[in-house]
Amino acid sequence: MTSAGFNPRTISIQRGEIVTFINKDSTARWPASNVHPTHTTYPDSDRKKCGTADESTIFDACKGLAEGDQYSFTFTRVGTWPYHDHLNPSKGGVIVVK
Repeated sequence: MTSAGFNPRTISIQRGEIVTFINKDSTARWPASNVHPTHTTYPDSDRKKCGTADESTIFDACKGLAEGDQYSFTFTRVGTWPYHDHLNPSKGGVIVVK
């Protein structure tokens, strides 16, 4: 994640692979499943689960990441999963899971 957005914006992975988002910007970034602001596009994800026992199972960092911080998520569902920066919703991308 940079000031220009996510790089790369679109990636293809295999089911079960981990994607790690690293903030390389001085501004906080918050990767999460679309749709802003609920984050419910990826199955079983929901921003309401942040701060609960289910937080580790959702595609949502649940907080802004400072420069150098990272967030990883294991994609177990096949599909095309759009995502965004919750703190700057115009920045986003797509993860294709095969």
